[in-house]
Amino acid sequence: MTGDEQLDAAFSALAHPTRRAILARLAKGTATVNELAEPFDATLPAISKHIRVLEAAGLVLRGKDAQFRPCALDTKPLEAVASWTDQYRFIWEARFDAMDRILNGLKETPDE
Repeated sequence: MTGDEQLDAAFSALAHPTRRAILARLAKGTATVNELAEPFDATLPAISKHIRVLEAAGLVLRGKDAQFRPCALDTKPLEAVASWTDQYRFIWEARFDAMDRILNGLKETPDE
């Protein structure tokens, strides 16, 4: 998979709130599919499908432990997403700086 394809897959996987919640859980440590499915009002096959999407994007690794296949987070694709978004940091910093100047100007304006 090329860098652009990897980034596309990661963004596509991150587009769904259930998948983001699964990644948040995996950030705390490995978990089985049953453990990942527990907080959701969804069927086990639906959660498994979300996990497969995350796995295809390279965000989740599945191991083998007897009859279980624990899932773990792989942060490399997230590092690529962070790197891509970082190129736009200057835009947000400039906007926050402008907002800070405006707010400070409002504080300095005497009340009428």
